[in-house]
Amino acid sequence: MQVYDTTLRDGAQREGITYSVVDKLAVARLLDEFGVGFIEGGWPGAMPKDTEFFRRARTELNLRHALFTAFGATRKAGTTADKDRQVRALLDAETPVVTLVAKSDVRHVERALRTTLEENLAMVRDTVELMVREGRRVFLDCEHFYDGFRFNPEYTTLVAYTALEAGAEAAVMCDTNGGMLPSMVTRVVGDVVERLAALGVEDPVTRLGMHAQNDTSCAVANTVAAVEAGVPHFQGTANGYGERPGNADLFAVVANLQLKLGLKVLPDGCLEQMVRVSHAIAEIANIAPDTHQAYAGSSAFAHKAGLHASAIKVDPLLYNHIEPELVGNDMRILVTEMAGRASVELKSRELGVDLAGHPETLSRVTDRVKQLEAQGWSFEAADASFELMIRSELGDAAAQRPFSLESYRVLVEHREDGAVVSEATVKVRVRGERVIATAEGNGPVNALDNSLRVALTKHFPELADFELADYKVRILEGSHGTGAITRVLVETRGPGKDWVTVGVHENVVEASWHALVDALTYGLSRNYAVGSTNSA
Repeated sequence: MQVYDTTLRDGAQREGITYSVVDKLAVARLLDEFGVGFIEGGWPGAMPKDTEFFRRARTELNLRHALFTAFGATRKAGTTADKDRQVRALLDAETPVVTLVAKSDVRHVERALRTTLEENLAMVRDTVELMVREGRRVFLDCEHFYDGFRFNPEYTTLVAYTALEAGAEAAVMCDTNGGMLPSMVTRVVGDVVERLAALGVEDPVTRLGMHAQNDTSCAVANTVAAVEAGVPHFQGTANGYGERPGNADLFAVVANLQLKLGLKVLPDGCLEQMVRVSHAIAEIANIAPDTHQAYAGSSAFAHKAGLHASAIKVDPLLYNHIEPELVGNDMRILVTEMAGRASVELKSRELGVDLAGHPETLSRVTDRVKQLEAQGWSFEAADASFELMIRSELGDAAAQRPFSLESYRVLVEHREDGAVVSEATVKVRVRGERVIATAEGNGPVNALDNSLRVALTKHFPELADFELADYKVRILEGSHGTGAITRVLVETRGPGKDWVTVGVHENVVEASWHALVDALTYGLSRNYAVGSTNSA
């Protein structure tokens, strides 16, 4: 199997993605760690940034599994390959593999290239032969292959045949417009194989490749269909990035082939890197990871329904199609108003608290979750608040608030110079001492967070290791006329650990207060601070 990644070229065509050269180098390292066989680095000569990438990659990257591939077009009409500047730039990139793109649809040859069908074949032949003479392995991306094949199968097949006869390792059938369905792919592959065999190509299916766009949401399925039909070379992008709806998600394709079809796709130990690599590439692309992405998403093995949890308690594979650890993921139990005792018990165990021997506590926590969810609370993404609730019900002293509130006050001042400043004052009792603290912030919640930290830092210096990493507000429709309920999620970051807490109230500041207090309480209870050990 040839796993060919085009994240740095085709994937970079997704709206909103712009990779720097440093970004591209980092993504290439990650792809190599995932074990892909080929990394298409870009289009040297046409893109100065890609030219620079290949120059730096030669000295800065030491890949273990992948070969770098330069991408570019066949020579232009009316010249020779050795005199074409773009072709020369491909050679100058000094990659062991070159992927050429050529028109394989009669309509594109005549209308887009504005050349003859014979000249297009000569362009393919000349450029492939030059690359082979120069010692390069060559793949030919047959652009618009499937649409072209349906319109004129003889000519489209002839483009692939010409490339293979000239020495190309594979002719890649590109569903450029992304309009195919799996059954269509299967039929076309079978037909192409017969036609190439009739032209004298030996074992032709092994000389074909697949490149799928996702315009019908079938890119992964189409790629798998091609491989099942015998095609050994397939292309895709990390997380399915690409133009329009994107490309085939390389992670899903690889997992399907290796785990479902039993094909040897990646080197040993690489499949387990999927989630880490997927999320790291998303961060570099400045795109939030897709929580519901197959295999790699954080919700891929998350279970919400109580019926699921009851079965999972007996055997996790009753509701998981694979063991999540095979792709570096984890199973999660979501605690919501749909949760039953089994869900709460499994989630508690996941958080390190075993309620199996505490049936009364288990019942109280289950009932409390349902009551709070009915009021607008949500613990799906707020594990820290849920854990505090469990430990509090068990009487764990570490889960109790480290202070008691006397009052807090928040002011927002719009000054004459246009500046808007928030100021908060808190009055709390800490270890028998009454503390009053005031602090400013860039908003009411930030000011409240700062003032609370000022009040508590004397007694809990480890608070300096915690920072507010994210803050989300959602307004929920209320049940009293035009009233509304505010739900706040606060993500706090400590050394080596992030945690999320929730607060709910009609007033956004009060909702934020609940989430902030839980955040600090949780961090202190688990001793997530520099130099501390976990006491839980």
